[in-house]
Amino acid sequence: MSPSELHFPFDFAPLYRMSGLAFGITAHTSDIVVTDTELRVRFGLWRVRTPLDNIRLLRLTGPYLYLKTAGPARLGLTDRGLTFATNSRRGVCLAFHEPIIGIEPTGLLRHPNLTLTPADCTGLLTALGGQPTESAS
Repeated sequence: MSPSELHFPFDFAPLYRMSGLAFGITAHTSDIVVTDTELRVRFGLWRVRTPLDNIRLLRLTGPYLYLKTAGPARLGLTDRGLTFATNSRRGVCLAFHEPIIGIEPTGLLRHPNLTLTPADCTGLLTALGGQPTESAS
């Protein structure tokens, strides 16, 4: 681990912890890492990696509906957004200049945004260069 890496664990609510187990999503297989140059996210079997300068917008979001966010990585049917959720309370939504690879490894499907639910939403926003402001989900 380099000194320039910041780690942000996901905030697991009990129901989300249970629904994630079947998909290999646990505190040990999920984390958010911010380096000087990139964002790396692990969510069970799913991985996301993008340069920090690809992030065009950050905002706090939530609450979320359990049925739309619990379990595996979720694909938004209307906007192709990707969600890695471990609670329904609060998260951070990142929008990208160039859509990212995430839910499937071939890169045929790319995501214009990513929602994450870290334990420290404000800390993640700050690490990514954003300001902690609330937004409607």
